[in-house]
Amino acid sequence: MTSDIGEPRGFAATPVRPPAAPSPDRPPEFVQSLERGLDVIRSFSRERPRQTLAEVARQTGMTRAAARRFLITLEHLGYVSSDGRLFTLRPSVLQLGYAYLATFTLAQVAQDHLEVLAEQLHESCSASVIDGSDVVYVARASTNRIMTIGLAVGARLPAYCTSMGKVLLAGLDDDALEHYLSTVTFLPLTVRTVSDRATLRAAVLEVREQGWCLVDQELEDGVRSVAVPVRDAGGRVIAAVNTSAHTTRVTLETLKN
Repeated sequence: MTSDIGEPRGFAATPVRPPAAPSPDRPPEFVQSLERGLDVIRSFSRERPRQTLAEVARQTGMTRAAARRFLITLEHLGYVSSDGRLFTLRPSVLQLGYAYLATFTLAQVAQDHLEVLAEQLHESCSASVIDGSDVVYVARASTNRIMTIGLAVGARLPAYCTSMGKVLLAGLDDDALEHYLSTVTFLPLTVRTVSDRATLRAAVLEVREQGWCLVDQELEDGVRSVAVPVRDAGGRVIAAVNTSAHTTRVTLETLKN
């Protein structure tokens, strides 16, 4: 599949990176232990729902002793369970994400509209926001026509090769966009995936000018999508909405129109 329908084959959930060296940009109040505890939670994924201590340590870049302390703390708090060898997340972890969704009224409003739109188009429709270098799904209405690997609320995908991602990048101010371009790492997910900063900058500026974005099989072969921005009362882009379709059913011209 492609673009914003599902994670492409071979493209796993965003990996947890080893803890970065202390940055001069971090405030003196920065609590690194909190960051590392969240890294432990993020090390679990669809591909890694159950992990040993060694696997958690490897995914997070921690020593086994440090990973063990964080896992024991999370287990005591009710976020992790263990059978003595394997660790898994507990449903309590959902409270962390729900706290955001409960205060983010856009997700509630968007869900109703997405369900109507998906029924009209007979295609999956989604809403997302940008978070760092990724788009994060905050609402979704899916159909059964193109699903291989499903996406749900909370899923993350790279911004540079998704239609919603390029719309959200177009909504950034120039400084924020340049910062993104200077730090993004490109992965050649398909032969059509944008793979350099100059091409991506040109594409984002085009989206900023025309007000919408069409992505053709950049994230995964076989699916193309079109996205538009969601703006607040002041005109600021706060989210993006898209719909996706398989290349065998919908032409580029149909999506453009």
